[in-house]
Parts: sequence; C-alpha cells; structure tokens
Amino acid sequence: MNRYLYFVLTLLFLTIWSSCRKDFEFSPSKGNLGFSRDTVYLDTVFTNIGSSTYNLKVYNRSDDDIFIPSVKLALGESSNYRLSIDGMAGKVFENVELLAKDSLFIFVETTIDINNLPNNNGEYLYIDQIEFDAGSNLQKVELVTLVKDAVFIYPNRNGATKVIETLTIDIDGEQIETDLQGRELLPNELTMTNEKPYVIYGFASVPNGETLTIEAGARLHFHENSGIIVNNGASLHINGGLSSNSESLENEVILEADRLEPNFSERPGQWGTIWFLDGSLNNIINHATIKNALVGILCDGNANEPADKLTITNSQIYNCSNFGILGRNSSIKAENTVINNSGLSSFAGTFGGKYNLTHCTIANYWNNGFRQFPSVLLNNFILDDDNNAIVTDLIEANFNNCIIYGNDNPEILLEEVEDAALDFNFKFTNCLIRFDDNNNNFTGANYDFNDISHYEGIIFNQDPNFKDPDLNMLIIGEESAAIDKGQSNFATQVPNDILGVNRTNSPDIGAYQHIIFPEED
Repeated sequence: MNRYLYFVLTLLFLTIWSSCRKDFEFSPSKGNLGFSRDTVYLDTVFTNIGSSTYNLKVYNRSDDDIFIPSVKLALGESSNYRLSIDGMAGKVFENVELLAKDSLFIFVETTIDINNLPNNNGEYLYIDQIEFDAGSNLQKVELVTLVKDAVFIYPNRNGATKVIETLTIDIDGEQIETDLQGRELLPNELTMTNEKPYVIYGFASVPNGETLTIEAGARLHFHENSGIIVNNGASLHINGGLSSNSESLENEVILEADRLEPNFSERPGQWGTIWFLDGSLNNIINHATIKNALVGILCDGNANEPADKLTITNSQIYNCSNFGILGRNSSIKAENTVINNSGLSSFAGTFGGKYNLTHCTIANYWNNGFRQFPSVLLNNFILDDDNNAIVTDLIEANFNNCIIYGNDNPEILLEEVEDAALDFNFKFTNCLIRFDDNNNNFTGANYDFNDISHYEGIIFNQDPNFKDPDLNMLIIGEESAAIDKGQSNFATQVPNDILGVNRTNSPDIGAYQHIIFPEED
C-alpha cells in the first residue's frame, strides 16, 4: 500500500510541475544585444600560421528569450576568420538562441596567407566584421589582425615516411646523430637581413666552415624546441647596431619566440637556445636582445684557445627559464652585457674555463617560482653518470666593474672540487655584489673577502637603484651605489656604455651610466 501511495504522489507531483512550467518561447532579437568589446584585436600573426583563439561575449540583457536570426562574417565564406558558437564551427549561423539575462561566447581564429592579399608590402591589416541580424536590427563587431610576411626555415620531412628529419652534429670531428628536429642552413640562408622577420622551426645548424651573419635590425622568431646550433668549425656573427634613439630597437637584432601575443611577450622558456658546439670559433654577438629561451646562450669547449670562443657586447639576455649564459669549459668575453630573470643562474661558468666580464650587469629577479642558484655560478666540475665529479681548470674568471645583484641572497656561488694540480682562478674587481652571509654558511679561502687576489674594491649589499628589474629595466638611477665606483682602466677598455654614453671620466659600475629617472605622474 505504501509503495502504491508513493507512486501516486510522484505522478501527481510531476503532473503539477509540468502544468506550471513555462515553455521557452523565443522571439527575434531587436538589435539590442550587448558585447564584451566592440572590436576583437587578434594580435599580429605570421602568414599561414594560425592565431590563438580569441573570444567575444554576447549578452541578452532583456527579460525575453530571444533568437538571433543570423550571425555571420561580413565577408562570408571567403573570410579568413573562423567562428565557433556553442561548439559548432562555421562562418554563417542562423537562429542562434539566447535565454533572457544570459550570454554566449563566440570564439574567433584566423590563418591568413599574405600572398593572397593586395599591396601587402610585407604587412597587411586584415579586417572583417561579425554581423548580428540584418536591416534595422543589424549590429557589428569589428575583427582586426596585422599579418606579417616572413622567411620560414623548416626542418626537412622524409618524402616517403613523412617523418621530420633530425640533426647530425659535429662534435670533435665525430658525426653524432641527435633527436633534435632541424637541418643545416643552405648557402642562401647564411645571411639574415632586416627585410623580413625569420621564423625558425627546429634547430637551424650552421655547417662546418661556414658563418651565419645576422645583420642589424634583423628579427628572428623561434618555435617551441627550436634554436641555432653553431657546429665545429662554424661561426655566428650577430652585427646589431646602436639606434640613434635610445628608446628605439630598430638596429638591434632581436631573437625571441614566434608567439606575438602580449601574454607571451615576457614568458620564459618558449624556445631552445643558441648553442655553440665545441670547435665552433670566432663567434661575435653585438647589440642583440635574446629573450624567452630555455638557455639564452650555451657555449661548449675551447677554453684553451688563444682567441675567445664567444665575444658578446652591448647585448641583453632576459627571461630564460634555466640559464642566461651557460659556459661549459669554454671561453667567453662579455662587455656591456645585461642579463636578468633566469630560472637558475643568469651567468654560469661551469666545468672550468675562461671568462672575462667587464661593465656587465648580471642580475636575477626571477619571480616564477623557487630559484636554486644565484645570479653568478662558477665551478670546476661536472658529474658523470655515477655522480662522480670530473674536474678541470678554472683558468680565469674575472668580473670587472660589474653589478651582480638580485632578489635572493647571496648572488655569487663558487663551487670548487679541490685538486692541487688544478687552478681555480677568479677575481671580482670594483663590483657591486649582493652577498650577506648572516649564518656563516660560506667559508673557506674562496670567500675570504679580504684577499685582494680574489676581491678588490667590492661594494656589498648596497642598492643598485635599478629602474624596474621586474620589467628588465636595469638602468641605474641617481641614488645608485654604483655611481662613480668603476675602475677607470676598465672604463678605458669599454669607453661607452650599452646606450653609447661615454663613461671614461666618471665610470659607473655595470653596463649603464646612471640617469635621473623621470618623476611619475
């Protein structure tokens, strides 16, 4: 009986609920839709490369359930934009329903071949509209995209298997097969100009005996897991120039990722590295910005060669998820070089080697998580597969008139596996360094700051007064402890700062001469 009564009551409830429910009755929209924006800007894209997905929110603020008779692209099926509404992709939609006081998302993407556009001159502003309804109820939202032409460098693909080919690299004269996708650059690709940007997929390898020359104003964009490899016997020359306006980057060479949206402009770790293999030689980088890589520069071997393996001047390296510059038993000369925001160290001279840095600003204000190492790391060993140390000479590591600072403490680390037969030579001269060992964790001869063979004219823990290190603005202001503290003989070797300002009369420490910061509004 109880079961029968329960069943009857349930049927009665469902009958009452059904009779009270108001059926949805949709009426046509009346041209009073609301939108989250009146223009959707799809950020700059390279020709034939798909954009990110952008969204537009459409609001029905009325008390009526409505349908929009048509939602379409003004250019119709010929448009280079693509829409998605309620999971359906297309360019023309009919009778799109929208409940009272509700909203819907429209997702927008594009892929554009600039060669199909008129009078593009390497750039083209592509415009269309999303049209809602028609006639007196017509409403529009603009779509705008800047399309750039580019030179694309892709790895080869096997015609039969369709497998993307991988690189063979030259190490000590031995050809080593790798799993890195990429290919050797062709003769007509060994000079990169500022006429069009370059978009590189995979690793572009500079062949033995060749030089890759990158001219002033060139722009190189790297896809994920991409970069440049300079082989044994090969060279890289980046010949950027100083712009007439210090706020302009027109003559600088910029190497960054291929994502051009603002959300990616400062995101670390988007591409691989510039890798100088053991045996590469006479590498020169001048007036370049390298940003958003895994490792900005990876430099291997040739520590004992009479000429420096890499000379880098007037350059900036930012937002590397591992190291800004990583030398491994190598030879690097750096002047007026600025490094900041590295997931591990901004400058690391590991497994010994020879390093000379003058008027450099080596900072680390990494704020994307825990940072294991300081701004500057020096050691004389690597660990083998059994975790045993293989040691070699740190021939020399000289830091002259440099700022070494950051948001951690201390900002130098000297890791030496002691061996009486090996050298561990280093010296910091007239440097501003963050190092405050409150807990006496750093002891031994390498941290004897009274030893003038290792430390001379050092300023510890005083404010460098950077303009905004979180935004990689490392020019110093009028309250900096680095002002007039540089040693003049090093300033004579590097007479102008990174912006071309003469420093010989009153040299400041670091890559910049100080300025007076403008007052904020």
